Amino acid sequence: MSRNIAITAVDGHTGSAIAKYILEHDQFKKKVGTITGLALKVTSPQAKELGKLGVKIVAHKPGKMREMVKLMQSTGADTVCLIPPVHQDKYDITVELIEATKKAGIPNVCFISSAGCDLADPQKQPHLRQFIELESMFMSAKGDSETETGHSPVVIRAGFYAENLLLYAAQMMEEQTIPLPIGESHKFAPMAMQDLAQVAANVLTGKGKHGFSDKHRGQLMVLTGPMMCAGNELATAASQALGMELEFEDISEAEARKVLKAQSDLDPSELQYLLEYYSLVREGKTNYISTTAFHDVTGQHPTEPPEFFKQHQQQLGVKEEEQHPSKKRKTNGS
Repeated sequence: MSRNIAITAVDGHTGSAIAKYILEHDQFKKKVGTITGLALKVTSPQAKELGKLGVKIVAHKPGKMREMVKLMQSTGADTVCLIPPVHQDKYDITVELIEATKKAGIPNVCFISSAGCDLADPQKQPHLRQFIELESMFMSAKGDSETETGHSPVVIRAGFYAENLLLYAAQMMEEQTIPLPIGESHKFAPMAMQDLAQVAANVLTGKGKHGFSDKHRGQLMVLTGPMMCAGNELATAASQALGMELEFEDISEAEARKVLKAQSDLDPSELQYLLEYYSLVREGKTNYISTTAFHDVTGQHPTEPPEFFKQHQQQLGVKEEEQHPSKKRKTNGS
């Protein structure tokens, strides 16, 4: 029997990446009947693209629980990938989604959380810490005899997306620097978004006698990239992949905020989340890798940083003829 999947926040990068991964790989696509995407912005590029690929896009209008439950039931989904949306009211919207999923009685639910949330300080990294509260609400459905939801739960804590580094493409190309507010010595392990999408695709389409595959059901999976990098090591990895000499520049949080505001159209809540994660790096709380779940679920190895940068050469504006190690760093008078 085919699985009918609803994915929230498909107008964002994470939701759209998961939906596309399922549709673009036959081993997952053949297990799926329908995919419904809930979108706060149905006209977003991601939602439009998924619509063309066959995803049924429905408008997500938060604020009325009864309507939200009806919407969840109308999708005909037996499986939900619950992704907190990029929105200033992310927390409240996600609480409503969790509750609506429970009331709709959808049995299989995979919640996409954030790696590092368990180490975040409620005062210093409040947006990051909220994921712990959301996880608790999500998991509380287990054991609730009044709903089918909770019988087959999975939580995936996704690490820092390497794609966030592409927000600094202008500095990388113009000044040959990677400017990050992470300090000089502490490390983190950026992961490729497609690696999360691959794990999520396996979970959402896996089947066992209780819903999700018994290999996945009830698991708390923490995903990071496979390589811990300090800023200079990240620059070395990018240099090798792009054939140009890049250097890491440790900048202040204020400067990082300014750069991100100037160079991206990030939602303010997403900008704050990024800055909080960087502060977690500065505190030395991200000096670890967590790749066991990725290996167990996929049987493969996650994307290494040099490989990631090679895959995104075009996005960084690097032309093939420019890729040679002799390209030197521009001087800017410093």
